[in-house]
Amino acid sequence: MANIVIVGTQWGDEGKGKIVDLLAEYSDYVVRFQGGNNAGHTMVVNGEQFVSHLVPSGIIQGKTCLIGNGMVVDPEVLINEIDYLTEKDVDVTSLRLKVSEKAHLIMPYHKALDKAREDSNKKKQIGTTGRGIGPCYEDKAARRGIRFMDLLDSGFEENLQGVAEEKNFYLKHFYKSDPVDIDEMIDQYRNFRERLAPYVSDISVLIDNALREDKKVLFEGAQGTHLDIDHGTYPYVTSSNTVSGNACCGSGIGPKKIDKIIGIVKAYTTRVGKGPFPTELFDDTGDLIQQKGAEFGATTGRRRRCGWIDAVMLKNAVRLNSLTGFAVTKLDVLGGLDYINICTEYRHKGKSVARFPTSLNMLAECEPVYETVPGWKEDISGVRSYQELPENTRNFLARIEALTETPVEIISVGPGRNETIMLSNPFG
Repeated sequence: MANIVIVGTQWGDEGKGKIVDLLAEYSDYVVRFQGGNNAGHTMVVNGEQFVSHLVPSGIIQGKTCLIGNGMVVDPEVLINEIDYLTEKDVDVTSLRLKVSEKAHLIMPYHKALDKAREDSNKKKQIGTTGRGIGPCYEDKAARRGIRFMDLLDSGFEENLQGVAEEKNFYLKHFYKSDPVDIDEMIDQYRNFRERLAPYVSDISVLIDNALREDKKVLFEGAQGTHLDIDHGTYPYVTSSNTVSGNACCGSGIGPKKIDKIIGIVKAYTTRVGKGPFPTELFDDTGDLIQQKGAEFGATTGRRRRCGWIDAVMLKNAVRLNSLTGFAVTKLDVLGGLDYINICTEYRHKGKSVARFPTSLNMLAECEPVYETVPGWKEDISGVRSYQELPENTRNFLARIEALTETPVEIISVGPGRNETIMLSNPFG
């Protein structure tokens, strides 16, 4: 039985939600292993749009969904999402959804600190979503975090009191910002405890039991490889490890249990927030892609920066994730263009650069070297087989495969679940 990890290969927003929703049909469990509600998945099923930020997108398929220990969870957001999905007749009971007892809780002071930091130095803003994800991961590393198991513990209030007093000191005296109301926060989280207690479980044991029964498990990540806290364009990154290796750490299984790793790649490149972007377009083509692709963040609504596809970036993602295949999304957005550029390498101060630079200064100074391929005029959204794709479309995909030495296994030609070409079933 195949157990598959889904990761983004660029700066997030690659369309992972649709692919996870698609592959969930063949799986039994779907596990989210990192991040928080700073990411969003948008799925379109039978013309109806579903947006999730914490609950794994496999919930739409009626699969058992698990929120792993590698995530940081805002309990209010989780409850609202459960209610939202329930109103859409999606089964989100505690039999269908489980949260790791080891997952950390985002607290009001995390969000307050996130906002205060961004406001205090507007010249060096990271461009966070302000949802408290970074400060929560900080507390996790500093061993000052509050986990779901702590929320259920009888000493929760006393533990939280001490941490909150320290955070209020920073907010009030360093950032000159309003402190959080500790008593109000404790009352609020007591209510969260009552609502969420049935969902809390040992996710590692649940996954292990599922694997012993030969169940198929799909692991989904949030954001993208180049937003990884270690391997991304630091400091313009997220606060967790987004690469495939963290599927094991963030859910509590060993690497021998992973069979395939599929990287989601958009047919072009987008980025939200700050940071260098070698292939970014500032012309009418960039605007056209942005508008046609409806490139706005599912979580923040922010306009995404758009540019040509970058094979240097993709090769970096292949290496970091041990990718076994690609799923190419939003291929239909490129329809109508006379030509398409593919970045094959960078030039830095007159010298060729074949690898993705670690230095942000160097990356910002790199100029993309493009290989130009013919575009296609046909509308491919109705195409359901590889052979029916225009020749120029197939040539574009073949060039990506050749440059990255990685096969394309799935092609998305529209937002709907049925607007997909499966070259092979990853689950075998």
